[in-house]
Amino acid sequence: MNLDGARILVTGASSGIGAALARELAGRGATVGCVARRAQRLEEVVRDCRLHTPGSRLWVADLADVARAEEVVRQAWDAFGHLDALVNNAAIPDRTFVADITVESLERVMRVNFQSPVAMGQVALRRMRERGSGLIVNVSSLGGRLGIDREAAYCSAKFALCGWTESMFMDLIDDPVDVKLIIPGPIDTEIWGHATDEPNSYDGPLMPAADCAAGIADAMQGGAFEHYIPDMKPIAEHKTRDVEGFLRGAAAMARETRE
Repeated sequence: MNLDGARILVTGASSGIGAALARELAGRGATVGCVARRAQRLEEVVRDCRLHTPGSRLWVADLADVARAEEVVRQAWDAFGHLDALVNNAAIPDRTFVADITVESLERVMRVNFQSPVAMGQVALRRMRERGSGLIVNVSSLGGRLGIDREAAYCSAKFALCGWTESMFMDLIDDPVDVKLIIPGPIDTEIWGHATDEPNSYDGPLMPAADCAAGIADAMQGGAFEHYIPDMKPIAEHKTRDVEGFLRGAAAMARETRE
């Protein structure tokens, strides 16, 4: 798609990948609708977007409220006249030992990280099909391809989002609406190692959020369905060759990091 002149709704846009992506898209000429629950930080992002595209605007919403999430898509569509793309980027972490995860905490993670992206995508999809064009981008995670220690709730939601997006792509193969799956690896954001007290087992380099955002913007303009940013696809492929061996090795590395 051509980003210059496009109208794009981005969730989770108050920080991290979402904030960087909103700024990146506006810099490429897109009018951006920014969605998040932290109004003050969202206003800062939109202020930057308006330097490039004055029509950019914000919607304050907690995407754990799925009905509110759906309403935001309708409001953005009506405000902009249509949406050329929806980027489902919002997510929350839950770094918790598996025996301590509660049903309530799991449900909240699933609502924000899976159910709201699905619900928002369904609202946008119906209107995009009627209009005859559109793009839905679901931002999952390497944790949607690999289990991560003490992140069972987060990985469950991200695995679900990967499966949903793959099936969505297949169902829409002959439709005018395009679908893309983004799989970020370790990105320097709040969600990666900064948002909980539980230590992160990963101790390697982190890609700047701005670089990840540029990669997503490039992916939106390209033809491929799946994009690993940075390219950690070989790790996911390695897991499939010996799942138990991979998991045992990853668990040992995580134990060493915590110790």
